[in-house]
Amino acid sequence: MPLDRASRPSPRVWSIPMLWTYALGLWGLSRQGSLWRDEAVTWHVARRSTAEIGHLLETVDVVHGCYYLLMHALFEVFGPGTTILRLPSVLAMGVAAACVALIGSRLAGPSAGIAGGMAFGLIPAVQFQLQEGRPYALVAAGAGISTLLLVVVLQGRVRAAHWAWAAYAGAVALSGLLNWLSLMVLPAHLATLVLTRAGRGVWTRWTVAAATATACVLPLVLFSQRQAAQVDWIPRLSWSSLTGPAVLFAIGGVGALLDRSREGRMSVTAVGLPLLALPQIGLAGLSLIQPVFLDRYVVYSLLGLALLIGTGIASATRAVRSRWPRAARWILAAVAVVAVAALLPPALAKRSPASRVDDVVAVASDVRRMKEPGSAVLFIPSGRRDSLFFSPDDFAGLRDIALEQSPESSGTLSGIEAEPDRIRAAMLDQRRILVVTDTPRIARRIVGLRDRMKTDVLKSHFTAVAYEQVRGRRVTVYERRASPLGG
Repeated sequence: MPLDRASRPSPRVWSIPMLWTYALGLWGLSRQGSLWRDEAVTWHVARRSTAEIGHLLETVDVVHGCYYLLMHALFEVFGPGTTILRLPSVLAMGVAAACVALIGSRLAGPSAGIAGGMAFGLIPAVQFQLQEGRPYALVAAGAGISTLLLVVVLQGRVRAAHWAWAAYAGAVALSGLLNWLSLMVLPAHLATLVLTRAGRGVWTRWTVAAATATACVLPLVLFSQRQAAQVDWIPRLSWSSLTGPAVLFAIGGVGALLDRSREGRMSVTAVGLPLLALPQIGLAGLSLIQPVFLDRYVVYSLLGLALLIGTGIASATRAVRSRWPRAARWILAAVAVVAVAALLPPALAKRSPASRVDDVVAVASDVRRMKEPGSAVLFIPSGRRDSLFFSPDDFAGLRDIALEQSPESSGTLSGIEAEPDRIRAAMLDQRRILVVTDTPRIARRIVGLRDRMKTDVLKSHFTAVAYEQVRGRRVTVYERRASPLGG
């Protein structure tokens, strides 16, 4: 897919934002050794054999199947660890930043490209996913690559365009296999074709490429509907949940107003505004049917926001240059310094263990300190068993009295627990039980016969004698109350 030599951008256009994003990603990557529940799922599943992963995907989490297999391969080569868990996201976001820079450079000049690429790495939601052991950064990279390929083809600066369209279809399909909600990049690209008045030939090739990518992802979409209960915890769409997107649209709108390149057919506005708005709007519309409105599902839409910020900074630079030529050369550096200073507090917060909902490592340390020989352990809900999977040594000597079948053999994330009556009998046979659960601040309403039964038995027959809570998790020690009349 060779480009015309004249259209090749300077390496500094994409390398500066990429290295900048890598620096942000590697800064505080370990988060002081913490690991939260979503990353613990990735770590646990990726350590299973491919057969065990396949067994799991038949019942749950098929939407992340390709990502788990990728992480399994990386763990096999480099070993499991939090650095290997998060490093793919760092690398992917660097690629996404480079794509922003290249697109901005092609549409509005090198300064717009560099500014947009650097702005992308500073966006708070991007910084969150930058260090996550989850697939959303990889999805953003795929969306960035597909958008760049679309721009290159629309500009007509590529020879052997059929290879470019094949690569476009491949990028969209790979993103969709990592998370099929990324297919909402296609309506954004469709809007770009409309705004740029693309020719009939481009429309035909894009339709074929988009249909091919969708067909590749469609089996995953259909199969994942059987597992829709997995996202039942996501709250319904509300006006308050739309506040964040509204702020992003306002910032993007200012960038679009400042975009001087929009006078032509190909512009940052024609590419960036649909990419920012349509995935967010599409996700909101889908959430009216099935609540799925989480910003991480459309973090790739922030590529469009970064493009619009970049062109806004470049337009401001040109305006200043007309009056103060010497001052203009320092605008980008000054904006970068101000932005870094303003965003430093949230950036520091996102690199702390407290930045996530919980910490499966910290609570395991509490269990190690509080356990005694002969004690049992319970998890409410069963998903809190992830602490045991990640830190089994801390739970050594404790008997998991509810677990009947392991996660690996049952093809589940947390294993299969015994019937409520059997768990009740096992609890009443214990003198001392450690219960690992959520802190009251983040605990959801207890559902399911097993968890309700566990809670009722603890209230009726046990007394809480000690507890520790840290970063979203609580360990409570319960001791059996003496039966009436010594019975």
